[in-house]
Amino acid sequence: RGGGLAEYAVVTCDCTVKRPQEVSAAEGAALTMAGLTALQALAEAGIKLDSSGSRRPKANVLITAASGGVGHYAVQLAKLGNAHVTATCGARNIDLIKSLGADEVLDYRTPEGELLRSPSGKKYDAVIHCARGIPWSVFEPNLSERGKVIDLTPDAAALWTFVAKKLTFSKKSLVPLIVSRKGEDLEVLVQLAKEGKLRTLVDSTFPLEKAEEAWAKVMDAHATGKIIVASE
Repeated sequence: RGGGLAEYAVVTCDCTVKRPQEVSAAEGAALTMAGLTALQALAEAGIKLDSSGSRRPKANVLITAASGGVGHYAVQLAKLGNAHVTATCGARNIDLIKSLGADEVLDYRTPEGELLRSPSGKKYDAVIHCARGIPWSVFEPNLSERGKVIDLTPDAAALWTFVAKKLTFSKKSLVPLIVSRKGEDLEVLVQLAKEGKLRTLVDSTFPLEKAEEAWAKVMDAHATGKIIVASE
């Protein structure tokens, strides 16, 4: 359920997947919560591959904080779901996020980035919101007629927007995401990683005895990809 770091942990069988040799231990550790969050957020937005591999019509998707742990997976999975992806990140990571498949990348520190405006003028059918501190008033003018914001870290204001949009039958909506532990979703992620279709960006790796330093780097919120704590 999260909340700790240990060399060994007890889990139920339906929440585990065998790691193939093609997927490193670090990749396997990174995929669990961050990968599941990205996959389920996109599913909530209606963007996913079905079992036959056929694709839905192309949707326009915005992914905020795209160079973070969840964001960098979301970019790749959205492209696998045939979406046009606009992403936000810091200037130093723009080329990196483009290499993961993003069609457009905004520097969040620029005026256009702060307003989340697509460089091509597209309206977003879905937003995978991995950042914090962006109000609904910034999202709303950038959404398509039935655009949806999937909020991964909703605060009180976001929850109020969720309720208000429900009560007023608004076509545009904000949805707080609750991640479910699903072995079948983890199987999908592991298979994509095994096939080389899903990359894991590892910012840094710390030994277990330096877990406090690793957590401090997480809280600094400027890591590119995932921070790994390893027992060896």
